[in-house]
Amino acid sequence: MFSQRWLAFAGLTLAMALWGSSFIALKIAFVELPPMWVIFGRMAIGSLVFLLAWRWSGQIVYRAGDWKYLLGLAVCEPCLYFIFEALALQNTTASQAGMITALMPLLVAVGAYFALAERITRLTLFGFLLAVSGAVWMSLSGSPDVSAPNPPLGNFFEFLAMLCAMGYTLLLKHLSARYSAFLLTAMQAFIGAIFFLPLALAFESLPAQVSPSGWLAVLYLGVVVTVLGYGLFNFGVSRLPASQASGFINLIPVFTLIFAVLLLGERLNATQMFASALVFVGVALSQWRSKPKLPAGVLD
Repeated sequence: MFSQRWLAFAGLTLAMALWGSSFIALKIAFVELPPMWVIFGRMAIGSLVFLLAWRWSGQIVYRAGDWKYLLGLAVCEPCLYFIFEALALQNTTASQAGMITALMPLLVAVGAYFALAERITRLTLFGFLLAVSGAVWMSLSGSPDVSAPNPPLGNFFEFLAMLCAMGYTLLLKHLSARYSAFLLTAMQAFIGAIFFLPLALAFESLPAQVSPSGWLAVLYLGVVVTVLGYGLFNFGVSRLPASQASGFINLIPVFTLIFAVLLLGERLNATQMFASALVFVGVALSQWRSKPKLPAGVLD
């Protein structure tokens, strides 16, 4: 029991590190490839891996009317989510975008309050307001540069992506009792590939030459971030209470910041560091008594 628990902790920590690294891989890929082609490549590679592993797809218990929730799930993520995230990373730094993801558990708590009538404490609400204030402050203090021409706009797009992730999470929570996390995530990859291919063909052309690092970034996103990250998260959730596992989501911005500093040479100024700390304090306060439940299968 003890070893399984610590294996779950290790698996969840590694999953958060992989998902945190996705912002870095996207930044690298976007330098050489148009965003829609990057996202299509990620979804197509993920789909191929899921097809090869289909024997482990798990249960399907379809109920009349589920198509509405399944469609809403796919619209939220990957369709709208990845469009907003692509726009975000074209305008802000990977480290700042990663910090915005710290709002995810709070958004789920607020969304669950309205959609599922789940109780939200005053401390959670205060933490939410504090974290949002920190995120806004961090965004406004960002200075434009070559890799981040408009940080406030980019962070706003990342916030919209988090709203989509919130909708996805609430729908996934509703569906996960009847469909395996593997199946739901595979469905998202399939729909994502179908959705983004015509967008890529219609609006963006592939460059004549792409360096190995560009292709490797796309391959990394498809296999490591989507499939392996999902698998590790699912392993952890299967051995820990979902509410406890959800707290690991807050590690994503930490890993993103570390990777951005080490691999991209990004830096936060003193104001942004203080604002980032404010985000973490707000998140910690919101998690003090109740933690929003996140089901397995989140795609990032």
